[in-house]
Amino acid sequence: MTSLKVDIWSDVQCPWCYIGKRKFEAAVEQTGIPVEVEYHSFELSPDTPVDYDGTPEQYLAERKGLPESTVRQMIDRVIGIAASVGLDYDYAHMHQTNTVIAHELLHFAKAQGRQLEMKEALLRAYFIDGGHVGRIDDLVELAATVGLDRDEAREALEMHRYLPDVKADVAQAAAYGIHGVPFFVFEGQYGVSGAQETAVFANVLEQVRDAKEQAA
Repeated sequence: MTSLKVDIWSDVQCPWCYIGKRKFEAAVEQTGIPVEVEYHSFELSPDTPVDYDGTPEQYLAERKGLPESTVRQMIDRVIGIAASVGLDYDYAHMHQTNTVIAHELLHFAKAQGRQLEMKEALLRAYFIDGGHVGRIDDLVELAATVGLDRDEAREALEMHRYLPDVKADVAQAAAYGIHGVPFFVFEGQYGVSGAQETAVFANVLEQVRDAKEQAA
């Protein structure tokens, strides 16, 4: 069976992206359908400063114009759903930041054949480990944990070598009409928006596989 190409637009600061990643991975395991996954950049909050002083709760309240009590309820719901897929979100220690350099790092990692490991490490750092995913020093150390060379990573990030790739991903998202993430594109043809249930992803994988086999 040939693998299915799955392109995923997401942000490393998007709680639903990590949840959706786990549900999609469960569907792949459940169906046994081989996939080739490539992550693409999407910035949910490109205007956020790297060293934002407040909490994610305060940021959401400011951005959405909602009382913090309402945002707290939203976050509690997300924490519960994350826990259902084995993710222990720690909002008390998250560092709201600008993610553009993290996206540059993902493109650097892709060039080194380590994008999938880097994506998981970035999500885990932000949502679970209280890491900072906006500063070059922190990102270089995180890159080293997945086997990337510190000096090469630093040089790529300081020179913004992969910024054009980030911008290209964002432009492609706009061309596809993607306004929110996660967004999954199967075989360049079938789009699925949001952190769908595992059964939904499994159904899509099976349908796309069958369509590909029939076309062949």
